[in-house]
Amino acid sequence: MSGESSANDSDSAAGGTTPARVAVTGTPGTGKSTATARLADEYDVIHLNDLIKGDDALWTERDADRDTLVADLDAVRERLGDWTGVLDSHLAHRFDADRVVVLRCRPETVEARLRERGESEATATENAESEALDVILSEAVEEHGVENVYEIDTTDRDPAAVADEIRAAIEGEREPSAGTVDFIDYI
Repeated sequence: MSGESSANDSDSAAGGTTPARVAVTGTPGTGKSTATARLADEYDVIHLNDLIKGDDALWTERDADRDTLVADLDAVRERLGDWTGVLDSHLAHRFDADRVVVLRCRPETVEARLRERGESEATATENAESEALDVILSEAVEEHGVENVYEIDTTDRDPAAVADEIRAAIEGEREPSAGTVDFIDYI
């Protein structure tokens, strides 16, 4: 995907028409599924992780250490086909999209949320460190360009406010903002 351009490149900056494909991504625990669920009445929302878990043809193995499935991105890409709507997953930025919204959250909060939902100490810590190091943001910018990435800090926002920010990015009511959130002090 790197180096490819989207069919709607002229619409990808704020102020263009509503994009056909918006990826909502971020480290696990940043609030993607909770926020995108609030957008389901307005947009077609695809919860990619549910799709992968529901179809054994979309994953290649189970990572026993992390108790997760390893997605077959090519199979997922084929299943999605020429998708439209809002794609929700920590993997969403790996697919063609017109805009990418990266949800961010203080690493300590990510770690606490993941522990609360039963993730192992190692998984919670690994994801908190990933968040502090901007891993998903960096991947999104590399795949889609800084001009197509919108960063939202969810740390102290309720799900409705996060959904409003995602909606604003979708509708072109805010400027791209990659690089505006910094959690390196966690490290």
